[in-house]
Amino acid sequence: MPNIAHTYYPQQGSLVVLGAGESGVGAAILGKDKGFDVFVSDKGAIAENYKNTLLSEGIAFEELNHSEERILKADLVVKSPGIPEKAPLVKALRAAGVPMISEIEFAAQYTDARLLCITGSNGKSTTTMLTYYMLQKGGVDVGLAGNIGKSFAWQVAREKHAVYVLEISSFMLDDMYHFRADVAVLLNITPDHLDRYDYKMENYVASKFRMIRNQTAADYFIYCLDDSEIVKGLEKYSTKAVHLPFTQEQIVNVGAYLDEQKDIQINVPNKETFAMNIEELSLQGKHNVYNNMASGLVAKAQELRNQTMKESMGSYVNIEHRLEHVACIGGVNYINDSKATNVNSVWYALESFSPDIILIMGGVDKGNDYEMLRDLVKSKVKAIVCIGEDTVRIHESFEEDTDVIVNSSSMQDAVEMASHLAQKGDTVLLSPACASFDWFKNYEERGDKFKEAVMEL
Repeated sequence: MPNIAHTYYPQQGSLVVLGAGESGVGAAILGKDKGFDVFVSDKGAIAENYKNTLLSEGIAFEELNHSEERILKADLVVKSPGIPEKAPLVKALRAAGVPMISEIEFAAQYTDARLLCITGSNGKSTTTMLTYYMLQKGGVDVGLAGNIGKSFAWQVAREKHAVYVLEISSFMLDDMYHFRADVAVLLNITPDHLDRYDYKMENYVASKFRMIRNQTAADYFIYCLDDSEIVKGLEKYSTKAVHLPFTQEQIVNVGAYLDEQKDIQINVPNKETFAMNIEELSLQGKHNVYNNMASGLVAKAQELRNQTMKESMGSYVNIEHRLEHVACIGGVNYINDSKATNVNSVWYALESFSPDIILIMGGVDKGNDYEMLRDLVKSKVKAIVCIGEDTVRIHESFEEDTDVIVNSSSMQDAVEMASHLAQKGDTVLLSPACASFDWFKNYEERGDKFKEAVMEL
């Protein structure tokens, strides 16, 4: 059975895709293959590779403009997750009653694959990649999609798999209504993207819990029992799915926990139990114990063999731009954590390293509350080098907690300053807590520039 009953959305007619990035172009191709009259519209410039794909597929498109009159006549709209609800065109489509959904929701109509879906404020990419790696090692016919890898819609159209591991953001969830996750993973909920949620935490929490809507008693809900926002949310949002909590602070009969010997214990009903010492994990740090617990529960729910799980969890190499070791120069370790675009990610990063840290941070502030970092900054950070255009709040937040806070004029400048401040045994950590698009196109470019600057030292 497909993951959405077909009757919810039009199955023919005019399909408009807003946004011509990875997800948009994938949705356009799937729509074309399913017989829709497809039109792609992007208010920005379309990247050359996506433009060439649309041309070769014979799909009509426009860039640097939205032809509103044409778009409002659509039978169905697939919207890029990056377009906010308050955009005038989105408001106009809502007012006109045109159904508007995410690429994930659109593609789920056309597949009967098992969907293993991972969301959370932090650790999504690591957990998604680790789960995918484990299933691949176990010989599962698995695809990787969502916020990562090739578009889910494109894969459903052209590269079918029996199982998909999907990294799902809150922005995607906002446009998902009838989608059903066979396995839903909720890693944590900490303040992020609050500018998209009227600066109300409860709106952001509600978005994350959309993941468990439509789950049945045959499905699994995996979540962190140590996360206060999740625990609060469980009182408000319910699911018939089998609950599999994971925790490092208590013992659970079903789910995953850490025993006194520091062994991760995983128990899923009617499956073989699993145990592995945290010293054997390839990804170290408290946050990665959580990520391994979550991935391990998904793998167990998929009936992976213990040996496969153990080998995978012991050999997995982390993704680029997430606590990525770049180099050790003069006894100083340089770490690229450019993917840390919120305060909680930086907390995880600081927690992962011993003192003394020279922290490079800053960028586009999304309404950050830096209070949660103060104790770690006091105890571990000996200097902060600011990047980005707006550094005032970083200075105000930490001026009493660390001896040195300086501004830089470029990433190269920041890395050179950090290298002068660092001594043998120190760590230079790029973990910005902010979005990147004042100085950079995205966090990847920011991380790449950091790595280039380090290699030039």
